[in-house]
Amino acid sequence: MSTDITATAAAATTAAPTTATRAGAPSRRADISVRVLQILLALAFAIPSAGPKLVGHWSAAESFDAIGWGDWLMYTVGALELAGAVALVIPILSGAAATALIGLMIGAFVTQLTVFDGQYALTPVLFAVPLVVIAWVRRHHTQELLALIRRRLA
Repeated sequence: MSTDITATAAAATTAAPTTATRAGAPSRRADISVRVLQILLALAFAIPSAGPKLVGHWSAAESFDAIGWGDWLMYTVGALELAGAVALVIPILSGAAATALIGLMIGAFVTQLTVFDGQYALTPVLFAVPLVVIAWVRRHHTQELLALIRRRLA
């Protein structure tokens, strides 16, 4: 009798189509869509955003001079953007990277409002919205990362 129940349960679980590989994981379609979004945002953060800051392009230097904190902030923000871009495409780091980049975009938004009179304040918001989606969909990766860190520290 118990063999029949086990066989029936096994057949039911293999026959039922699943959209997620584990509890809380996105469906295949959502996973692919978010992966494409991650790649596009990684390219946007790495090339047109971090690039000019890291090479000290005059346009980036001029903006950071207006902030009044010097070149060190320009290079720091560029390095953080590049690190975030790379981490966005590493699966276990993607959720944490999106969360960190949201923090960077909040700083950019506040700076746009206070230093530049809100001229380009919408730009960081437009970057933050898809980052929120990535952070939410990849939250299971963030949980895995935290569990890995806890195991290593224990």
